[in-house]
Amino acid sequence: MAASSQERAPVPTRGPAYRIETARLCIRCWDPRDAAALKQAIDANLEYLRPWLPWARDMIEPVETRLAFIRSSRAKLDLDQEFVYGVFDPAETEVMGGTGLHARQGKHGLEIGYWIQERYTGKGYATEAASALTKAAFELHQVKRVHICCAVANARSARIPEKLGFKKEGVLRKWVTNPEGQLDDMMLWTMIDDEYAQSIPREVRLCAFDAMGRKILG
Repeated sequence: MAASSQERAPVPTRGPAYRIETARLCIRCWDPRDAAALKQAIDANLEYLRPWLPWARDMIEPVETRLAFIRSSRAKLDLDQEFVYGVFDPAETEVMGGTGLHARQGKHGLEIGYWIQERYTGKGYATEAASALTKAAFELHQVKRVHICCAVANARSARIPEKLGFKKEGVLRKWVTNPEGQLDDMMLWTMIDDEYAQSIPREVRLCAFDAMGRKILG
């Protein structure tokens, strides 16, 4: 999920956000103390996530592997390279999933990724997280475009950008490797800054806070 060494995320004009509070979620940067809870969430959902997420195709990993991911993610966020977050309930008692703003689409854009535990699907949590990060991307990072990519067969994931008003730009042919080692097609959805002004994410209510806990959005 890391950005290539040739890419760097747009530097936020405020922030970046270390914590985002929405109506039903706490979206915040990972902490090393989350490692065991993250491992538990991933281990319980490997079969569900494996068809769609390359990093979920391995066997169950030790907690040290999850800790290394958390430390790496936090370092990249601190350096304004990539912005990866955990998705929690408001009381932060459980890892519900993960999301992030990734520097994969050039210097003027960010790509949103997301996953939610299977038992929380169908309740709009992934849509809520993606909406919040869309708002953060345009208002904190002031990007020109936001991307969401998903496998052509992943209809549930594709409904999220569609509901939020993203445009389907096309299909990237033979772009992602499936669990069988074959190349599958990938859908590309985008929203540009001119479209954001009239979009659903612009109206979402949230509060975002920087590394010192100061409110920077909302």
